Amino acid sequence: MNSETQTELDAAVLRRLLRHLDENKDVQNIELMILAKFCRNCLSKWYVAAAAERGLEMGIEEARERIYGMPYAQWKRDHQPPATEDQLRRFDAVSEGRE
Repeated sequence: MNSETQTELDAAVLRRLLRHLDENKDVQNIELMILAKFCRNCLSKWYVAAAAERGLEMGIEEARERIYGMPYAQWKRDHQPPATEDQLRRFDAVSEGRE
């Protein structure tokens, strides 16, 4: 496989991942962090880093809008309930390497 095809496939997979996350807004970032150790915010930061590696300036809010499909504040307001005590406990355990 040549590098152009590889890049096209990588881009298609990212688009599919973003579509999947958009179709499953009920999957909360904290649950993603607990289970997979990454979330939509991580993807946003990686997007900013990838832009910087290519000499492009991109702010975190612009990247979040790309990842979330809307302004982050709107997504948070409409789709992110407060974390439960159980979620916070599990997140802390994973963060500290106890799970």
